[in-house]
Amino acid sequence: MLKAIAIAGMILASGPDHGPPDSMFEELKNAPTEEEAKSTALDIWAAWLESGSPTVDILMERALAAQSSGDLDKARALYDRAILIEPDYAEAWHRRATVFLAQERVDEALRDLNEALTHEPRHFGAWAGLGSILERFGAKQEALEAYRQALKIHPYMEPARRAEARLSKALDGTAL
Repeated sequence: MLKAIAIAGMILASGPDHGPPDSMFEELKNAPTEEEAKSTALDIWAAWLESGSPTVDILMERALAAQSSGDLDKARALYDRAILIEPDYAEAWHRRATVFLAQERVDEALRDLNEALTHEPRHFGAWAGLGSILERFGAKQEALEAYRQALKIHPYMEPARRAEARLSKALDGTAL
């Protein structure tokens, strides 16, 4: 009995063996150059695609392929399955949000981005996506805050940098 408790404690203490480690986010935040930041960001994206479940990883591969080929309904169905199997898997929520956005289903995209951020608050892609949607609907202050959250995590994220500069000017009243 004590041995089983000790093993369970080690498993709980070790945490998940998937996803990007904290050190990658520190490296991204402190990258001295844009080139190094891009490299680290790509490593983080790759780590986010590792769910910890071989089944979900296959579903994600197939969903990404379907999405790339323009079959958004198939991609969404595959992301749905991934979420059913691993409801805490932030990247499945994020990727399904991108499908919903492409289908102009903004309410569902917002829901999924919020869900992704609940499971991975460091998801700079989800923060930038949230900013984009908020900006589209005229919620400039909220959009600016979302872009700034993305930049706290990934200071060299160019789309978020441009949006932050544009919105800062607009909200300060200095826009042309």
